[in-house]
Amino acid sequence: MVLLFQIFVIAILIYYTVPLLLFKKKYIPFTLVSIATIIVVTLILTNIIPEAILGPESTIRPGPGARPGPGPRFENGPPLDSIRRPPSKFFINLLLIAIAYVIATLVEIFMLAQRKEEEIIINKNDALQTELKLLKSQINPHFLFNALNNIYALSAIDSGRTQKSISYLSDMLRYVLYECEQEIVPLYNEIDYIENYIKLFSLKSSKTYPITTLFSIENQDVQIVPMLLIPFLENALKHSNIEKITDTFIHIKLTASTNQIDFEIENSKPTTPVVTDAVGGIGIDNVKKRLAILYPERHKLEINETSQAFKVNLKLQLHD
Repeated sequence: MVLLFQIFVIAILIYYTVPLLLFKKKYIPFTLVSIATIIVVTLILTNIIPEAILGPESTIRPGPGARPGPGPRFENGPPLDSIRRPPSKFFINLLLIAIAYVIATLVEIFMLAQRKEEEIIINKNDALQTELKLLKSQINPHFLFNALNNIYALSAIDSGRTQKSISYLSDMLRYVLYECEQEIVPLYNEIDYIENYIKLFSLKSSKTYPITTLFSIENQDVQIVPMLLIPFLENALKHSNIEKITDTFIHIKLTASTNQIDFEIENSKPTTPVVTDAVGGIGIDNVKKRLAILYPERHKLEINETSQAFKVNLKLQLHD
């Protein structure tokens, strides 16, 4: 009978007091309703139920042959029965019902906290994905603007090389529009994109730009977040005054092992400020945000500036 009433008060707790009072932060009504529920159920269990089942005059009678008389007693003391008087039935039932109620309340609170934590994680992931999509949408138009500017400048010089540049641009757009939709891509695809970008840029002039590259990949299965390194190259091309060719340079070095990628790019610093277009300026900040989201505690970015050069070092730890 006690078990049935415990189930009853837990049902009240789950379907009424917790969702309608406790979870809505109505702590005083929740406390009052809980105390009233426990007391009322205990009274019913102690008084009404036994009388309904056994009758109002039900008592425990002594067996045949039992003789009334005083029970055992301590020497010169009260009867032993008066000392070992057990707790009342009401108190025992109250304790059992209250313990069940409190445990059920704690379980409900724990489950609520767990659900809240799951919701926070889901919302955080959704926010990160939204931010990453926004950052990607900032990268692609910036790249396209620069590439089209290069092709436009080349079209006035050499139509044959313009066709080559369009072919390079086609490969690059295929990478940006399709492969970059994936969370990670093979590192050699990112390297191909960098090389095509340099080729596209180099077609602007018949002279050879002082751009050097060194790529050393130990494992062809190494993967990286797409479009992560390009803004550094864009920044170097934009601020090195590389079109001057004389006394300018861009050095790119990338080494990769199974667990780490080291990227280094250094470009000359012109003696006079370079006049750049108003579009852009989001590249490096964009990369910093993406690194914080995609490689938290697993990247090291150093940007150093001297009187003669800018140098960027990026180290990525690919696995925890």
